[in-house]
Formats: sequence, structure tokens, C-alpha cells
Amino acid sequence: MPFRECSRVMEREEFCRLALTEGANRRELCRRFGISPSIGYKWLDRYREGGVAGLGDRSRRPAISPGRR
Repeated sequence: MPFRECSRVMEREEFCRLALTEGANRRELCRRFGISPSIGYKWLDRYREGGVAGLGDRSRRPAISPGRR
């Protein structure tokens, strides 16, 4: 895993751990990390599904393209 991606995953992991603590204000954490609330909740869902491995960048390439055969 390249350094840049590793640091992104570590930052996302830190956000998720803080957001999942009892009484955490998730919107305030989003402001602190400089992300939108929708991104924050997306990271939390991915963390719940796949743990730290689920926080890596994903491909944006479509699974199916209507123009290709």
C-alpha cells in the first residue's frame, strides 16, 4: 500500500474510532476532519462492513458499461 493511501486509511480509521465512541458528536468530527457529513457516514458504514480494510480507496469504474460488449 503506497504511503499516501496508507495515511488516508489511518485518517479514516481515526475518524471512525472517534465517531463510534459513546456520546461522540459526528457532525463536529466531520468539521474537524474537513469532510462532509455524508462522507463521514459513508466511512462509518464501510468501517462497520469491512473494518480497516474497508476504508481504502475504491475504484470508480462502473461494473457494467452499456456501450461496451
